[in-house]
Amino acid sequence: MKKIIVTGALGQIGSELVGKLRTIYGNDAVLATDIRTAQQDGPFEILDVTDGKRMHELAKDFEADTMIHMAALLSATAEKNPLFAWNLNMGGLMNALEVSRELNLQFFTPSSIGAFGPSTPKDNTPQDTLQRPTTMYGVNKVAGELLCDYYFTRFGVDTRGVRFPGLISYATPPGGGTTDYAVDIYYKAIEDGKYTSYIAEGTYMDMMYMPDALQAIVDLMEADGSKLVHRNAFNISAMSFEPSQIAAEIKKHIPNFTVEYAVDPVRQAIADSWPNAIDSSAAKAEWGFNAKYDLASMTSDMLEKLKK
Repeated sequence: MKKIIVTGALGQIGSELVGKLRTIYGNDAVLATDIRTAQQDGPFEILDVTDGKRMHELAKDFEADTMIHMAALLSATAEKNPLFAWNLNMGGLMNALEVSRELNLQFFTPSSIGAFGPSTPKDNTPQDTLQRPTTMYGVNKVAGELLCDYYFTRFGVDTRGVRFPGLISYATPPGGGTTDYAVDIYYKAIEDGKYTSYIAEGTYMDMMYMPDALQAIVDLMEADGSKLVHRNAFNISAMSFEPSQIAAEIKKHIPNFTVEYAVDPVRQAIADSWPNAIDSSAAKAEWGFNAKYDLASMTSDMLEKLKK
């Protein structure tokens, strides 16, 4: 990667990824794009990802060699407006893949544990397994995985991707995902000393701290492509926990912290359809994936950063 265009650059992942990429490759080597504007330390352009012509012009004029496509509507938000989610998520992805084919760009887009469904094995979920999701977001992600495979085998586009678990960050607030309770709980612990969880006690989901997620993107994109057997949609995860476990870890730092439950049926149903814990062995074997943070170290760092 030498010159990188990033879509969805102001989203939960994109807002931190752009900074990391600019630290590694240089401020002027990363073109951030989004549908809305914000103050940036480097190049920025407005882009609606459903506008393929505009996307092509920006990538060509920037002389990009890499496209990192992050723009998407997340799980819970997508369920509120499934038609819009399909048009944005799939239309944007098709445009990004076409631009990458036309300009010979290396390509990354994330999939998600949302690509799994209730019939998927829930524990130690394999890299290659049954995928029958029951949400529009999940359908989008499975279709996206297949499209990326297709563009690699049919057109030779160097497509790469991971299945992200829930991502936890101190830098950006929750953005409409099912796993976002695990972000919001830290904010509320500091602000209010209590939290009301919309996810039921005992509901396990895979999670990862944002620094590990960002490093995973860089590591996969810099990996030797000849060693990638799966190439797209690698399972990656750092930890699996349920709400009372994260609450217990927070209480070690904020002893009076309390949690109550008011379960949201929509997000709970989504969570119940996902795995409890996935197997990341293919990512470890093929490109050396290695998460550094566990629940304890992440909690310490989250609370320290948020208090500041």
